Amino acid sequence: MSKSASRARLHDIIRRRSFGRGEVTLASGRKSDFYFNLKPTMLDPEGAALLAEVTYEALRDDEIDYIGGLEMGAVPLAGAIAQLSWLKGHPIAAFFVRKKPKEHGARLAIEGLAKGETLDGKRVVVVEDVTTTGGSAMKAVEALREVGANVVLVLTMVDREEGANDTFAQAGLPFRSIYRASEFL
Repeated sequence: MSKSASRARLHDIIRRRSFGRGEVTLASGRKSDFYFNLKPTMLDPEGAALLAEVTYEALRDDEIDYIGGLEMGAVPLAGAIAQLSWLKGHPIAAFFVRKKPKEHGARLAIEGLAKGETLDGKRVVVVEDVTTTGGSAMKAVEALREVGANVVLVLTMVDREEGANDTFAQAGLPFRSIYRASEFL
C-alpha cells in the first residue's frame, strides 16, 4: 500500500473505531464535545499495523535509538513500531514511562530496558496517542531527561490542536503529529 493509501485507510479506521462526539473531560481537565480514544485502533490488527507503518515512515530518517512514552497510550504504539522497525532492518527499541514507579520489585519509572541498559545519551522519541496540551508527554520527557536521554522529538498520532505546539516550543522540543483533530471534525 502506498504511503498516502496507508494514511487514508488509517484515517478511516480512527474515525470508525476511535473518534466520537459527546461531552468528555480530557486528561488536561478541559471539557470537549469530541474525543479520540485510540486504544480500539491501536489494538485492532489492521489499525496497529497501519499505525506502526505510518509512524515508522515518519521517523525513518531521524536516526532514533528508542521510542516510547507515558503509559498507557504509548505502550501499544512503541511495541508495534519496535517490531516493524526490526522487520524493516532498522531497529528502534521501545520503552515506556510509568505514571508512578512500581512500589515493589525493581521500582522502575522507565520500563523495557534490560539490566545494565541505559537511555543516557540516546536519541529518543516520545510518542503519544492523543495530545491536547502536551502535559502527559512532558511528564515522560522530564523522566527521560532525568536519566540523560536526548529527547529529539515528541510525536503524536492525533494532535487535538489545543496548546501542545506551545508547550513543546517552550520546552525547546520539536513536535509533530500524524493527524490533526481538524482532519476529523
